[in-house]
Amino acid sequence: MTTIVVIAKECLPGRVKTRLHPPLSLEQAAELAAASLDDTLAALAALPATRRILAFDGVIAPLAAAGYEILPQVEGTLDVRLAAVFDACEGPTVLVGMDTPQLTSAQLEPVFTDWTDDVDAWFGFADDGGFWALALNDLADARVRGDLIRGVPMSRDDTGALQLKRLTDAGLRVSLLPTLTDVDTIDDAHRVAEIAPTGGFAEALTAMTAPSTTDGLR
Repeated sequence: MTTIVVIAKECLPGRVKTRLHPPLSLEQAAELAAASLDDTLAALAALPATRRILAFDGVIAPLAAAGYEILPQVEGTLDVRLAAVFDACEGPTVLVGMDTPQLTSAQLEPVFTDWTDDVDAWFGFADDGGFWALALNDLADARVRGDLIRGVPMSRDDTGALQLKRLTDAGLRVSLLPTLTDVDTIDDAHRVAEIAPTGGFAEALTAMTAPSTTDGLR
């Protein structure tokens, strides 16, 4: 009885992955973000979730999210938006972002197979100091779940550490998921493409950055 939530923005030029510009154009950055989201959704498809939600900031959801409930993101900072997701869900809930296209179903499988009575939460650090996944069990008071996130400063190199401390300070017993690379910069993008060379993300990046083989006129 576990819910999967993917938090994502509509992949429009100038709205997503703007730190990839340059060297990519804003259009290419948006295309790469869309490939990242598609790969993420494909990895999650193999997991036995009982409910799937796309917490979406946008108008037109991706085709790969067919079968997902669309939950519009609330207004506010990222901590407020993440908190609202957990406020809206009941039971065990795992939330992931759209910036780790190298994600595999095996990396999240423990949330579905090893969620024993002595685990209240699962947490996945990103190697830039943030986090890529947070799963919360059906706590005794479901109303506190959003408050475990609300107020944590986001997009900092200590965000993950602060979020984990918020969980443990609340008395939650936390198990860790693998640390993954979030795609923020072009170097991140190349690193992730090397990890998952057969995915749509890697294919899109290669098409954008491969040297031209055209000799041109002589």
